[in-house]
Amino acid sequence: MKKIFYLLCAICFLASASLCLAAAKPKITIYTSMYEDVIEAMSETMKEKFPNYDVEFFYGGTGTLQAKIAAERETKKLGCDMLMVADPSYALDLKDAGILHPYLSKEAKNIALDYDPEGYWYPVRTLNMVLAYNPEKNKKEDLPKSFKDFAMNPAVKGVISMPNPLTSGAALAAVAALTNAYGYEYFDKLAQNRVMVESGSVALTKLETGECRVIMILEESVLKKREEEKSSLAVIYPSDGLVTIPSPIMTVKKEWSAHGNTKICEELTDFFLSPEGQRYIVKGWMHSVLKNPPAIPYDSKPTSELLSHAMHVNWQKCRSQRSELRKEFEERVKKPKNRN
Repeated sequence: MKKIFYLLCAICFLASASLCLAAAKPKITIYTSMYEDVIEAMSETMKEKFPNYDVEFFYGGTGTLQAKIAAERETKKLGCDMLMVADPSYALDLKDAGILHPYLSKEAKNIALDYDPEGYWYPVRTLNMVLAYNPEKNKKEDLPKSFKDFAMNPAVKGVISMPNPLTSGAALAAVAALTNAYGYEYFDKLAQNRVMVESGSVALTKLETGECRVIMILEESVLKKREEEKSSLAVIYPSDGLVTIPSPIMTVKKEWSAHGNTKICEELTDFFLSPEGQRYIVKGWMHSVLKNPPAIPYDSKPTSELLSHAMHVNWQKCRSQRSELRKEFEERVKKPKNRN
C-alpha cells in the first residue's frame, strides 16, 4: 500500500509540474524609450494580439538604457530580447558588437525610411524635433521660425529651452544635424542666447506659464498635450527643416538575449512594422514609417510633407562623433562661463 501511495504522490507531483510548465508563457522583454503611457497602451495590445506570449516593456531614456546595456554587456547577457530606442546610431554600435540578430522582415518592402539591408534594425516610429510656442502668451510672428533663429535671435534670449543631448538620443540626433548645418558655432550661439537645457515636461510647463517663449521639443510631446489636455500649445515647423529621427526596433542575438525567443521577436517585429502595428504607433502621436501610412498623428501634417522638409542626419557620423558632440555641448553650452 505504501508503494502505491508513493507512486500516486509521484504521479500527482509530475502532473502538477507539467501543468505549471504548460501554463508558463514564453517571455519577451523590450527595452524602450517610448512614453510610459504609450507603453501601457502597447502592453494591452500585446496581451490582445499575442495572448500566448508574456511581453514586458521596460522604460528608460536613451542615455539610461545605453548605460544599463553597457553594464549588462560585461556579463555577456542582456536583460532584454528586443530594443526600441531613439536613433539608428546606437543600433550601428550594437550591430558591430555582434549583439543583434538579423531578420529579413516581410514588411520591409513597405518601409519609406532607411533600414539595415541585412535586417539588423528597422525604423519602427518617426520622431520629429520641432519648435513650439504658446499662442496665448506670444504671437507666432514675433518668434523664431527656424532652428537657426532659435539660437541666434537676441529677442528670445533667456526664454528658450531645449532637451539635453547628454541624456536624450533624440536631442543628440538634433544637435548632430544642427552642427552639421551651422557648425559648432551653433552651440556658442545657444549659450549666448542663454538656452535652458531640461526635460520636455519641464519645458512644456514653462511654455504654458510664459517663462519660456519658444522651445525645441519633439512634435509628439506637443500633439499629446493638444489631444489629451486640449492645450493651446502649438508646433512651429522650422523653415530650415525639422530633424526627423527614424527610431529603430532590433532583436538581440539568442546567446545575448534574456530569454532566447528570437522567433517570437521576429513575429513581433513583423507586427510592429505592419499597417496594423503602425496604427498603434500613430495613436502614440508618432509618425508611421510606411510608404502609405495608415494615418497621421493627431493635429499633425502629412508624414510625406514632413519628410520632404527634413534636415539630413548622417547616422554613421552621429555615431562616430557622439562623444565629441556631447563634449562640445557640455563645454560650449552648459558651462556658465560661456553664458553671458
